[in-house]
Amino acid sequence: MVLPQKVLLTTSRRPTSLMRTLCRDLARSIIDIVRVNRGKLSLDGVAEKALECAAEKVVIVDRWQGGPGKIQLFKVRPDGLMSIPPIIFVSGIRLRREFGEAKSRRVGSLAMIVPSRSHERVFEVAEALSSFFNIPFLSMNEAVSRCNTAMHLSFDSKGRVQFTFLSLPRKVEMGPRITISNTVWETTE
Repeated sequence: MVLPQKVLLTTSRRPTSLMRTLCRDLARSIIDIVRVNRGKLSLDGVAEKALECAAEKVVIVDRWQGGPGKIQLFKVRPDGLMSIPPIIFVSGIRLRREFGEAKSRRVGSLAMIVPSRSHERVFEVAEALSSFFNIPFLSMNEAVSRCNTAMHLSFDSKGRVQFTFLSLPRKVEMGPRITISNTVWETTE
């Protein structure tokens, strides 16, 4: 059995209200996330805060063109943060409140679901997120019987990878939904 690992979630230094709301939604949707307001913290300061919170990983929702444009994943090391691929570039988001779920409670159990006939790109992103957040891959039937929420990855109508959260067993989308424009698999330190 894999033990849960805490993940610190924060934003870039000057977040928009949309970025803060997205972070709140993600903190309610993914297990073992600690959301922290960044303020004026440098990346080294974020690493120190993660160590204080006993978090082994960090997610930073970064700003681009006035909104959430990039999601970066990091592993916490004693000497700072180490970037973990992929870097996710966001082309669109839809918040929980847009699904009528603004006041919903935190997730109790979470599974990763990918339609079996999905494209290889969907599986690559799903495997990376599953590994980073310690979310088990399950079939829809297994997820319905074992979990109350699923992170669902698929293509949207324009052929872009997107992930969203489904309330189980009803299989109703509750958000947030994040549409990915691009993923960068090579990171520089």
